[in-house]
Amino acid sequence: MKWQGRRGSSNVRTSSGGGKMIGGGIGGIIIAGILWLVFGVNPMTALQTGQVVAGGGTNASTEVANDDSRDTRFVKVVLADTEAVWHQIFNEGGSTYQEPSLILFNGQVSSACGSATAATGPFYCPGDQTVYLDTSFFAEMRQNLGITGDQQGSGDAENRGKAGDFAQAYVISHEVGHHVQTLLGITQQVNEASRQVTQAQANKLSVLQELQADCFAGVWANRNQQRTQSIVEGGFLEAGDVDEAINAAGQIGDDRLARASGRAVTPDSFTHGTSQERVSWFTRGIESGSVQSCDTFSGAL
Repeated sequence: MKWQGRRGSSNVRTSSGGGKMIGGGIGGIIIAGILWLVFGVNPMTALQTGQVVAGGGTNASTEVANDDSRDTRFVKVVLADTEAVWHQIFNEGGSTYQEPSLILFNGQVSSACGSATAATGPFYCPGDQTVYLDTSFFAEMRQNLGITGDQQGSGDAENRGKAGDFAQAYVISHEVGHHVQTLLGITQQVNEASRQVTQAQANKLSVLQELQADCFAGVWANRNQQRTQSIVEGGFLEAGDVDEAINAAGQIGDDRLARASGRAVTPDSFTHGTSQERVSWFTRGIESGSVQSCDTFSGAL
């Protein structure tokens, strides 16, 4: 994935933390499922299922992310790319895109959705329209996916982990997809509908919401490839990037995570969708480049 030397977003901040984790529930899944840590949990779903216990409040303090580390620069460029694409898409629909914030935190953070730790994984909070990303995310992803620059003969810090750049960008664009759902009123509809049905039915709505975010991530990749062709030769995607993201999506389905942790595969408990579903909807988005192709709900709301 080509990202060096391009514009970074000014909406990336760092947090001094605050709040604490007062419950567990996903630690065992993370250890057994491995990639659960990569994609994390929709905090609204997590609050419903008891995986994250809300502490209330917002970040104790935040400041503009000014460090010049590779990972921070990468996050800024990816977020800027999502901003450019979604501004374009919203403008085409006659509306205005409101950019989310992205907060990098270390260890723990307090959001409008409650408190979380690194174990929660990357998440989006509709309460403050912010994406949260622990600074250990990249190291964990490289370790758990086994992707390092050394595999490509690159030992320097700048290129280390290059093989996983697009998979990491996919994670960020998935969380931004949840922000798009909030702006479109979909998140609010899902929350309202979930309060009126059984837990199993609410889980199904959560699955549809997650699959749509996967599809939106695919739409972003498609449109960003078109957009960046005038900026970098051949666009921002490189050979193998799409397969890399599809492989990542295929490894974090609820069914695969259940088997990896030794649990029974129980569809009624799914909240993110099967591996096949996640791959299918991401693929649909990246092939179509159309938000209209991402109607996972199809009358369910």
